[in-house]
Amino acid sequence: MSIDVIIEDPRWEETGLGALAEAAAQAVLSRLGLDPEMCEGSVLACDDARIRALNADFRSRDRATNVLSWPAAERAAPGRRPPLPEPEFDGTIELGDIAIAYETCLREAGEQEKPVSDHVTHLLVHGLLHLLGYDHVTDADAEIMEGTETEILASMGVADPY
Repeated sequence: MSIDVIIEDPRWEETGLGALAEAAAQAVLSRLGLDPEMCEGSVLACDDARIRALNADFRSRDRATNVLSWPAAERAAPGRRPPLPEPEFDGTIELGDIAIAYETCLREAGEQEKPVSDHVTHLLVHGLLHLLGYDHVTDADAEIMEGTETEILASMGVADPY
């Protein structure tokens, strides 16, 4: 998979975010039956101030959050698994973009008493599933998304976050 990791906050360097993002993408795409070599996306590794501004601009929520995602295409299918994306004319599948906030991720990992790498991996899997049309607005959608997340994370050796 071609996943561009843009390190805006240098503190992310110590987390190995690039390798975590690649591993998460491989696990998600393989589990869903997509060829990772055909897929493209990006991850912005930022701080709480940046993600707060993005959250305010795009979701009208003036607060920091752990992860945000912007799918390249609408793929939602309420109450069921979303359909798999089709390749573009050039054979690629554009997934979209994810932003992840350093301070919030570290704080949450500490509060949940889990390794930062496990928490970041969970948030990357979560964000990638959003790019693929998964959501958790309704209980039925949350059950599908969280179940899929748990299966993928287990295949990566990461404990059930729920």
